[in-house]
Amino acid sequence: MIAIEGLAKHFGAVPAVRKVSFTAADGRVTGLLGPNGAGKTTTLRVVSTLLAPTAGTVRVDGIDAAREPLAVRARIGALSDARGLYARLTARENIAYYGDLRGMSRAQVGESIGRLAALLELEALLDRRTEGFSQGERMKVAIARALVHDPPNVILDEPTNGLDVMTTRSLRDAVRRLREAGKCVLFSSHVMQEVAALCDEIVIVSRGVVSAAGSPAALREQAGCEDLEEAFVRLSGPAAEAAP
Repeated sequence: MIAIEGLAKHFGAVPAVRKVSFTAADGRVTGLLGPNGAGKTTTLRVVSTLLAPTAGTVRVDGIDAAREPLAVRARIGALSDARGLYARLTARENIAYYGDLRGMSRAQVGESIGRLAALLELEALLDRRTEGFSQGERMKVAIARALVHDPPNVILDEPTNGLDVMTTRSLRDAVRRLREAGKCVLFSSHVMQEVAALCDEIVIVSRGVVSAAGSPAALREQAGCEDLEEAFVRLSGPAAEAAP
C-alpha cells in the first residue's frame, strides 16, 4: 500500500506539488491523472525515492520513503520510461542484470524471468539483443526489469505512451494480472479509455493539488456527466482546484 499525506515538492521557488494526499491500496489499480504540469510525474518520483519531498510524507507498506529509501526501493517496482535498456544485451540479460543488482540468486532470477516472460508475452524476445526492438518490445522489457524482484507495489508512468493497439492491450492485461496477484498498482496516463478499463480508483491532480478522487463512477457522478473524459476536464479545471 502507498499512502501519501500532505506531499509538497518545490524546485527552488517553483512549487511542482503543493498539497497531495491519497492512498493506493493493495489489489487495486489507482490512476493518477492530471493536465501536463499538474505534478503527476513529480509525485511518482517522490514515491519512487528519486526525489526527496519538501514537505509531507510518503509511506510504502508503512515505511517512510524519506527516512528509509532503501527499504522502500526493495518494495517497489518503478517504470519511468523504456529508454534505459542496454542495446548490446539481450532482453534476458537486461532483466537478469537488474536481478543481480537486487541481490537475487541466479536461480531466483531465472524463475522470475520465466514468470515475467509469460506475464508480458516476452518468450520470443528473451534471447534477442534489444538493439532494434520496437517501442512496445522495449517497454515490455523495461517493465519486466522493474518487476524482476516481485515487488508488492508497482509504479508505472504512462506505460502505454506511443504503443500500438495490440501492445497496449497486452500491457493492460498484464496490469490486470498484477492486480489479481494482490499488487498495489499506481500509474499515470492521459488515455481515458485505458483509465476507464483499468482503474478501481482515480486521483486527479491539478496545479499541484488533488482536485478530485474516487471510482470512475463516483467521479462521473461528481462532475454531473456520463463521459469520463468530460468528467476529468470538469474536475481538473481551475474551478475544481482544492485550496492550497
